[in-house]
This record gives sequence, C-alpha cells and structure tokens, in this order.
Amino acid sequence: MKKAGACGNDPDTQLSSYFHLSWSTNRVANSSATIRDVAKLAELSVASVSRVLNGHGNVHADTRKRVLKAMDTLGYVPNAAARSLSTARSHAIGIVLPDLHGEFFSELVRGMDMAASDANYMMLLSTMHADRERAIQALSAMRGRIDGAIVMAPQLSPEDLRRALPAGSPAVLVNSPEEDGQHHNLRIDNRGGVTLMVRHLLASGRKRIVHLAGVAENLDAVERKQAFCDTMKALAPELPVRVLDGDFTDTGAELLVQQLLASGEEFDAIFAANDMMALGALKVLRTIGISVPGQVAVAGFDDIPLASFLDLTTMRIEISDFGKRAVERLVAELSNDAPPATLERVTPTLITRATTASG
Repeated sequence: MKKAGACGNDPDTQLSSYFHLSWSTNRVANSSATIRDVAKLAELSVASVSRVLNGHGNVHADTRKRVLKAMDTLGYVPNAAARSLSTARSHAIGIVLPDLHGEFFSELVRGMDMAASDANYMMLLSTMHADRERAIQALSAMRGRIDGAIVMAPQLSPEDLRRALPAGSPAVLVNSPEEDGQHHNLRIDNRGGVTLMVRHLLASGRKRIVHLAGVAENLDAVERKQAFCDTMKALAPELPVRVLDGDFTDTGAELLVQQLLASGEEFDAIFAANDMMALGALKVLRTIGISVPGQVAVAGFDDIPLASFLDLTTMRIEISDFGKRAVERLVAELSNDAPPATLERVTPTLITRATTASG
C-alpha cells in the first residue's frame, strides 16, 4: 500500500488535500475550466499539469505548487473518469453494507473513509438491506466505476454471497459467511466476546441472565445467541438459559423487556446482542423504577459512542478501526501487496461500567 509522505510532501497527499479543501469549504468548481486553462495560467505544459494531477513523483515542488495555485484560482477539479482512462484505475472502492442506521454503521463508515482518504481512494456507498438481489444490483451498478469492493453481508447465505460478489474483481468481506475461501473475510470473534461477558455477569453474582438476541438470519446474532447458550451450559449448568429473539433495535428491545416484565419471570441481568438493544432495555427499566444495576444488570455488545455516555457495560469492538482495517486490506490487494486470503477474527474487549456492578 502506498503510504503518505512525511509532513504532507507526498504528491498524492497534496493533491488529495486540495480536493478535500475544495469540497470542505463549499467551493463551487468551475465546470468550464480545462486542463489547458490550468497549464496556461501556471505557464506550464499540459503534460506537466497532467503529471501533477496523476501524482507522479518526478515533479518539481515548485511546479506542483504552481499547478495547485492555478487550479484553486480557476476552481478547476479534474475529471476522475478521464484520469482513469490513462491509469486504468478509477481510484474508487465500492462499499456495500446491510444498513446505515445506527452508530455502529456510522463509526464503521468513518473508519473506512479515513483509510480510503489516506490511500487516495474515493468511496461509493450502497446498502442491500439483507437482500441478495439488492446486493447484486448494488455491485452491478458499481461495475466499471470501482477498483474493488468491500461487502458486509451477515444475512446472506454463502451461496447468495458467491453470486453477489463481482467476478474477477478484488473484494474483502466483513462479517460475512465463509464462501469459497478466495476472499479475505474480516469477522468479529463473537464466541470469544460472549464468553467473556457471561463470565463477568456470573462473577458479579447474577443468576438469571436473559439474552436479547438479534435478527434471526443475521450471522452475528446467530453466533452470539449460540455462544450464550453454550457458555451458560458450560459455566453454570444449574442455571436457566433464557433467550428472547429481537431485531437489533432499541425499540424492539423495549417491547421485549416490557413483555418479560409482564410475564412475571424473575431475572437479574440482561445481556443484549448489541448496544442499541441494551440501551432500549435500560430505558424501560429506569422508566418504571427498576434499579440498574441494583436489581438488574444490563450489558451490550459493540461499544458504540453512546454506550460510554450512559455508562453501559459492553464488549468493545474498535468499530472505526474495523472499517479501516477492511479498506487497508483491499488497498493492499489492489497493490498486489497482500498475503493470502484468510478468515481473520477480531476479538472484542470487555469494558465494565456502572450497569453491571455486583448485585
């Protein structure tokens, strides 16, 4: 992977910074300005300007400065499609996610954006909403516009995923089922994370733990639910194992906890499959006056930014780093600088906060 030069001296970094500055200050590009106009104003040849635009290293610093100044004066932004004709690269990567709702996805995209920007790549972002046909459509629409793709498909089967992936193009999978082993798959170690949390809850004196599971077809939800059942049976076979199927949303969790309270069933801990459900549970318990953690402990999974503000115990995934890691792996593959594709698992870290103090 190409690294930026120190102190912003790398030509690609300078050019990328120019683009970022142009957009961030809401500058309006001058669509009538051409590369010839830039060359004329900078008093350089078109070839020299072209070398600056394409990030060639054998360009004098003064030449680059004159080109950037002329571009700024004219409001000229180069056509990425035209540049790709000469480089055979679009310098864009496609990102296909199951959803964009919630802090998890905003953090994930933030990490991806940072890594893409560092590598001078643009991102084309789309969602599939757990629909194989939507995934195929999204990737088809990107064909010819991207150099490679990152696909997060926790609700697709291996067969559906195989059909959706673009043939012959580099792709990195995120939290997706194992398919043919040809693509690097970055996954969360759900079993390891759940085991740590169950151990923590049992050690804090909790005896009746209820697990709020995620969407039934979701790979992470399935792994976390199974890990919860297995760990409870292994560590506390004398205790009941209680699971309520949810949908990863705070509102869905609120309904589950209301139903649980109405049933009269005793419980002293709630372990939700993600933080949003944990926060929904927390809201209901505090609204009706149940002491947290005095009467009921509450824990989640992910460690979204909101979790720390509400003192929620959770399993931390460095979400933005997770997204960044996926992009860095794809860029390495595009640069022919990546090791063989593997299934790579990232183990979460237990973060104990006020919602699970000893009962």
